[in-house]
Amino acid sequence: MAAGSAPEARGLMDEQTFLDNFNNLIYPHKTYLCYETERMQDDLWIPLDEYKGFLQNKGADEGSERRHAEPIFLGDIASWNLDTELRYRVTCFISWSPCADCADELTKFLTKNRHVNLRIFAARIYDYLQGYEAGLRKLKAAGAEVAIMSLQEFEFEYCWKNFVDHQQDEDKPFPPWDNLGVRSEKLTKKLAGILQNQED
Repeated sequence: MAAGSAPEARGLMDEQTFLDNFNNLIYPHKTYLCYETERMQDDLWIPLDEYKGFLQNKGADEGSERRHAEPIFLGDIASWNLDTELRYRVTCFISWSPCADCADELTKFLTKNRHVNLRIFAARIYDYLQGYEAGLRKLKAAGAEVAIMSLQEFEFEYCWKNFVDHQQDEDKPFPPWDNLGVRSEKLTKKLAGILQNQED
């Protein structure tokens, strides 16, 4: 199966939108998902800029059916018609980790699409609904890499540079908030415990 037509070009996220939604010390009601796609070629991952962008969940307040960001994203991937004979790596930077239902949907996708590797870096853990721990473990067992965004590994800076509109100042540095590193470390330990099937 050949690759489908490229999606329309995606814009960049407003600076304040990024800071409001990826700040791991606050708890916004929206979920933003930034994504990029690479194809394996000669043992190297080659960026596919036509499959790069961001999206957000849809809420009932917008006059439409409530939908989480992950199912919306999976719908987008399906429209790309990625060549099953090639290897792809999709990396997501998401403001909340997947809930149990979304983790289940992502797991089903990976089971059916062995030619796609998935990496998920979350700003915070979505722990409001039961079953999220088992969902994250299932996702990892399906081959996904699941991790917390951190300052030390530069995921926040990477997103700031690659998915955010800096208007006139393209070299504007990422402005870390107080206690970002401390909070990331706590969330990293919590996620490690979840993935090892330990109690919080």
